[in-house]
Amino acid sequence: MAKKLSITPLHDRVVVRPAAAEEKTAGGIIIPDTAKEKPQRGTVVAAGPGKKDEPVTVKIGDTVLYGKYAGTELSVEGEDLLIMRESDILAIV
Repeated sequence: MAKKLSITPLHDRVVVRPAAAEEKTAGGIIIPDTAKEKPQRGTVVAAGPGKKDEPVTVKIGDTVLYGKYAGTELSVEGEDLLIMRESDILAIV
């Protein structure tokens, strides 16, 4: 995680590494790839400086919860990431 990203988000944008999708249910049933839900939790890997009067409140390394369809998927150096506005983040865990 100490690797420096080749992109820098602007304004109130945040780059998030999504957590892996669940492989099993709590009861031990294995979930097939076609039935897995998109993760709604991830780790912040980069954050912009914020807007003029509103600095960004999340920091690199924070684990966050975000909406199911929040952000835009992108691939950077072979890694799947999401870029979203800070307002799409629901909570810091």
